Amino acid sequence: MEPLWRRAEDAVRYQLFLLPPGAEQGEDALPRCAERVLARLAPLLVSYVWQREPFSLRARPARGGVPAHIGGVTEFGDNIEDEWFIVYLLQQITKEFPELVARLDDNDGEFLLIEAADFLPKWLNPENSANRVFFHRGELCIIPQSKTCGEEPASSPAIPQVLALLSAHLEEFRAAKPIRTAVYKRISGYPDKIKASLHQAHCFLPAGIVGVLKERPSLVAAAVEAFYLRDPIDLRACHPFKIFPPDTRVMSCVTFTKCLYAQLMQQKFVPDRRSGYILPSPSHHQYKAHELGMKLAHGFEILCSKCSKVSPDSKRPVSNNPLWDGFLNSLKKNNYFKGELEGSEKYLERLRMAENYFQQSAIKPESSVAMSPGEEILTLLQKTSYNLKELEEAAASLPSEDDDSWLEISEDALAQILNEASAKRESVPPLHEEEQNYDLGAVAESMKAFVSKVSAHDGAEIPWSTDEAHVTFDVESFTNALDRILGADSEELDSDDLDEEEEFKFLDSDEDLNIEAHGEEQKALPNEIMGSLRSYMNEMDRELAHTNVGKSFNTQKKMVSSAKAVVSQGPYSNLEDDSGAEDGDTTPVDVDMNLVTNLLESYSAQAGLSGPASNILQSMGVHLPDNMDQIRTSSGTGE
Repeated sequence: MEPLWRRAEDAVRYQLFLLPPGAEQGEDALPRCAERVLARLAPLLVSYVWQREPFSLRARPARGGVPAHIGGVTEFGDNIEDEWFIVYLLQQITKEFPELVARLDDNDGEFLLIEAADFLPKWLNPENSANRVFFHRGELCIIPQSKTCGEEPASSPAIPQVLALLSAHLEEFRAAKPIRTAVYKRISGYPDKIKASLHQAHCFLPAGIVGVLKERPSLVAAAVEAFYLRDPIDLRACHPFKIFPPDTRVMSCVTFTKCLYAQLMQQKFVPDRRSGYILPSPSHHQYKAHELGMKLAHGFEILCSKCSKVSPDSKRPVSNNPLWDGFLNSLKKNNYFKGELEGSEKYLERLRMAENYFQQSAIKPESSVAMSPGEEILTLLQKTSYNLKELEEAAASLPSEDDDSWLEISEDALAQILNEASAKRESVPPLHEEEQNYDLGAVAESMKAFVSKVSAHDGAEIPWSTDEAHVTFDVESFTNALDRILGADSEELDSDDLDEEEEFKFLDSDEDLNIEAHGEEQKALPNEIMGSLRSYMNEMDRELAHTNVGKSFNTQKKMVSSAKAVVSQGPYSNLEDDSGAEDGDTTPVDVDMNLVTNLLESYSAQAGLSGPASNILQSMGVHLPDNMDQIRTSSGTGE
């Protein structure tokens, strides 16, 4: 991913490229293309309330290996639906304009792949996923690794190379159906979902704010954010109110997004007495309207307090822009005015909304300082006038406000959401047939290889580590070097060693033995050691035979004859000889079966989270499947 854009938190970048790549384009080709696209999207965008920044398209020159294109960056803040709405817009743009190819990413990278993570091929990972995901002709496309010649396994293709491939072979690059289904499901429901995401509520507001919101309904987002992120310094501007005094308040109906409404409602705030805002009793039937209006008024006052004068650019009419006439003609061709007579009240209202949309999305130059929301509010206050008596009369016939019970979620609704998530996880089909079968023998062999490896100073080594230099250890050289360092007396054992060796009779502690006798004893030492260990192990077996420890292990399932043969030759034979009355099961323990059983129990106890079993196995390339029996049991009981 080329680092050519400000990687702001909660921001999405989108780019639209013209096909075929390398074709000669006039100087105004890209601005005209952006104008046509924005005019086509105007019915959807003119009334849309963005959380922080609007969708915008501007021509951008070629830079850093990225061809000239139209695009933009939008900060969506806390409303993730703004980002997915942009995904829907790009899909529709490429469907309406087949000569365009779109790509987008955010501060998480290729977030479309994150949405379809359960269905991605093995070769696709965050290191090589950049510049592989595109929309073309309304279809989601993924550029395979094999199609980019000379590409390193961990590298990403260049955008010009991708555009050349898409212009020639679109069908070959359409994403797999499960991937497309996962992404399309996330953006399904638009454009109807736009209306469903809005919430109308009554607010007791100063008349000036009512007039501003009538001209620019989208400014409610900036006011909510200003109140939501306020600090003590911001609140000083409200002691007392200078722009929106409370004595002009009237009841009005304000349109929020559900995200904005939730942010405003969930904030507990008591106004300062110096502000002039006094709330009625919580039992008052209009208490919520008074509280919402008070919070919103604080947000508008804070915005205006951060600017001292109106921007000179705000007084410049939109009609002076050379792109406006073409944009207006495109609006008429797309039936934006819905047959309203030119000059009528509804026509002028839609024209005013289109002008605001054009200013935000098309003509604001990248190098200029954008007009702040406070400057827009002050500009609107200068341009518009209001009649307090008319506003009070309009308050008597306000539309009913929406039910906000969606703010709370019941236990049953939460259980249903969890069950749907579990069902979705269970229904995920495997991408590769080889992933359907898990060889438990490979698990046991991997653990044996792991245990048999010698640990280094920096930790345990993975059995198939690809280290080029192998560590070797010469015991004899090490011993000689140790003797030279410690001197001639280094052969003597310390007190701890003497006690231990005397207990097991490993060495004779008589210091008067001569060198020859000591040498003969050294020759007999291996036999004595083995005898001592054998008797010690037999003693342990006798003690364990009286307990139930042996029943906790899985034993080998063999024929009786073979079992007896193993018993007579195995390390447990002495146990039968010495304790004839104990006729227990002496079948050898199945080490591999016990190892796999314990690993699976440990993995199941992790409940899908990270843990020692999964970490060790994954480091060795062994990936266990989810415990679907446990998932089904949990979803069935509602736990």
